[in-house]
Amino acid sequence: MRILLVEDDQRIVDFVQRGLKAEGYAVEVARTGLEAVALGAEGQFQTIILDRGLPDLDGLQVCERLRSTGVETPILMLTARDAVQDKVTGLRSGADDYMTKPFAFEELLARIEVLMRRRGGSDGKADHRELKIADLILNGETHEVRRGATTIELTPKEFALLEMFMRMPGKVLSRTRILEQVWGYSADPLTNVVDVYIRQLRRKIDDDYDLKLLKTVRGYGYKMDIS
Repeated sequence: MRILLVEDDQRIVDFVQRGLKAEGYAVEVARTGLEAVALGAEGQFQTIILDRGLPDLDGLQVCERLRSTGVETPILMLTARDAVQDKVTGLRSGADDYMTKPFAFEELLARIEVLMRRRGGSDGKADHRELKIADLILNGETHEVRRGATTIELTPKEFALLEMFMRMPGKVLSRTRILEQVWGYSADPLTNVVDVYIRQLRRKIDDDYDLKLLKTVRGYGYKMDIS
């Protein structure tokens, strides 16, 4: 997955680029609005993180130019301006989301994932293909889950939790990240809802099978794999 980071503050570039690369993303940096327009128009990115205050074009102008040329790549506008009208203006210029500085990297990561999931990648179409790990299959279009020949009934939250794991096989997901993506950014970080739902999900997809897929990584979180 390729991300275009449009930012002229080197401290923020280093922080975001390092974090995204650690998560497996390829990051290209544009430091001016004109450079962002040129790179973004190529359509090679799954998400654009766009600073509003740039040395030449304003982030709003960048957004408007990209949209006017038919670029549908999800745009997350990142800025220190936190007034409601600033957010409204940013969204109306064509941004898909608006995030204010300073920010937590976990939240930035969760918002990127949400944008990618909404758009289903660079073609703007939702991804309803089946996900499969071992004999566990999840169908995003019919919302059916099967393990082998057995159909598994899940609640909407259980389904969202399972889909998150199956889209990132082998990746350790922290409780904070799961809370942000499945329950929303305002979820209470002290709640044990993640552990409760993990237990429920394990009971349904793992307990009756020799191969256990949902693993606990002590001190870090959870992951799904066949190791």
